[in-house]
Amino acid sequence: MVDETPTAHSPDMESDLSHNEKKPGATVDPLDIPDPDAHLSEAERKAIDRELVWKLDLYLIPWLCILYLLSFLDRTNIGNAKIDGLQKSLGNMSTGRYNACLSIFFVSYALFEPLCNILLKRLKPSIFIPIIMVIWGCVMTAMGYVENWSGLMAARWFLGMAEAGLYPGINYFLSCWYKRDEFGVRAAIFFSAAAFSGSFGGLLAAAINNLNGRAGRPGWAWIFIIEGIITVGFGLLSFFMVHDFPDTATFLNEVDRARVLRRLKEDKQSSAEHEEFKMEYLWAALTDWKMYMGMFIYMGAAMPLYAFSLFLPTIIKNMGGGKYSPTHSQLLSVPPYACAAVLTITVGYLADKARRRGVFNIFVSMLGAVGFGMLLGSADPHVQYAGCFLGAIGIYPCIANTISWVSNNIEGVYKRGIVLGFVIGWGNINGVVSSNIYFEAPRFKVGHGVVMAYMLVCLVGGSTLLHFLLKRENKARREGKRDYLVEEKSLQEAEKLGDKRPDFIYTV
Repeated sequence: MVDETPTAHSPDMESDLSHNEKKPGATVDPLDIPDPDAHLSEAERKAIDRELVWKLDLYLIPWLCILYLLSFLDRTNIGNAKIDGLQKSLGNMSTGRYNACLSIFFVSYALFEPLCNILLKRLKPSIFIPIIMVIWGCVMTAMGYVENWSGLMAARWFLGMAEAGLYPGINYFLSCWYKRDEFGVRAAIFFSAAAFSGSFGGLLAAAINNLNGRAGRPGWAWIFIIEGIITVGFGLLSFFMVHDFPDTATFLNEVDRARVLRRLKEDKQSSAEHEEFKMEYLWAALTDWKMYMGMFIYMGAAMPLYAFSLFLPTIIKNMGGGKYSPTHSQLLSVPPYACAAVLTITVGYLADKARRRGVFNIFVSMLGAVGFGMLLGSADPHVQYAGCFLGAIGIYPCIANTISWVSNNIEGVYKRGIVLGFVIGWGNINGVVSSNIYFEAPRFKVGHGVVMAYMLVCLVGGSTLLHFLLKRENKARREGKRDYLVEEKSLQEAEKLGDKRPDFIYTV
C-alpha cells in the first residue's frame, strides 16, 4: 500500500491546511490552498504527483470495476437464462413478452438516472452506492423465484430502478478525482468490466447450468439466485470499500487532500468542491447544447451495446443452425467480450495521451458497423462469428470514450452530474429499441440492420459533427472572441462560468 504521506512536509503544514480548509459553498482559488510541495524541485513534485495518482488508482478503481461487473452481469444475465429454458418454464412465454421484460428494465433505468447523480452528491457515495447494490441484489435473487411473466416484469422494473445510480454515478464520481487527460483511461478500465462481465457471465452461466433441478429450481433460476446473492455480499462490503469525494475522503490525509484539490483546480476544474444544489445548475445543464449532442452520440453506442449483450448468446446459438448446445453457446460468447475489454482500455489510454476523443469514436465505431454488416450479409457461421468480434470491439470502446468526452467538456459539480445523468439515461432508454428488434431467427436481419444504422448515423455522424463544432469554438476562444464574458468580473465570478470561461479549452 502506498504510504499515507508520500514525502516529508513542514510540521505546520497539516495545521495550515486545516485552518485554510474551504467552507461549504466557497469558491477557492488555487492560491488559497496551501502547497505542501512548494519547497521541492519540479522533478520531485512530478514524482510525488505520480505516487499520488497511483494511490488514487489503488483505492478507487479496482473495487468500482467489480461493482460494475456485477451490475452489467445482473442486467444482461436474462440473455443467458433465455437459452437455458426461461421462456418455456414460465408458461411458454412468447417472444413479445420476453422482449417486454427486456424493455421495462430500460424504462425505469432511464427515468431514475438523472435524479441519481444528485442523490449521490447529497447522500455521499459511501452510503448511496452500497444501498442501491443491496437492493438490486435482493431483486436479482427474487427473480430466481418468479413463477410467471408478471413476476418477471415487476422484478425487471425494480432492477432497473435500483441499478440506475451506478454507472452514471461512478463516472461522475471518478471525474471529480482525476484531471481531464487522466479520466478517459480510468473510465475505460471501469467500463471494461462490462465486457469482462460478458465473458465471465458466459462461463458462470455454463457452470451454473449444472445445478439444473437442484431444490426444485431450473438452471436459469439458479443463474439469478447465485448472482443476486453475490451482489448482496459485495453491496454490504461496499459500505467499507467505497470512498467519498476528495474534499471529505477519509483515506487521504490533509496533505494529500490539498494535492488532489490543487491539481484539479490547476486543470480548471471545480468538481471537487462542496456546493449546495440550486435550480440554476439544472437550467445550466438543460440549456447546454453539448448535452444534447452527447445524448445523440451516446444513443448510437448504448443501443448497440444492449442489443449485443442481450442477444449474443441467441445469435451464436442460431449461427450454427441450432446445432450448438446452450453451454457451447455460452462459451463461444466469451472471446468477443475479452477482445472488446482489451480495446476499450487501449482506446482510453490513447485518447488521454492524444487529448482527442472524437476521432477514436469515429474510427472504432466504423469497425463495429463493418461487423454488423458481416452479420447482416452472410449466412456463413465463420463470417458471422468474425462479425461478432468486430461488433464487440466497435461498441464497447465508444461507450467509455463518449462518457469521458462529455465529462471532459462539462464543468461544475452538479451540472456535470446532471448532464451525465441525462446523457446516459437517454442512451439507455434506447435499450427499449434493442429489446424489440431481434425476432427473425436465425438471421436477425432487422436487428443487425437497425444496430448498424444507429452506429453510422448517431455514433459516426454525431461524433464527426461534435468534433468540428468544438474545434470551431476552441479557435474562437484562442482568438479572444469570448473574452467579453469575463470583462469586469472577479476571478471567483469568472470561475462560476464553468466550461463557458474563455480559458476553458474543450477536448475534441
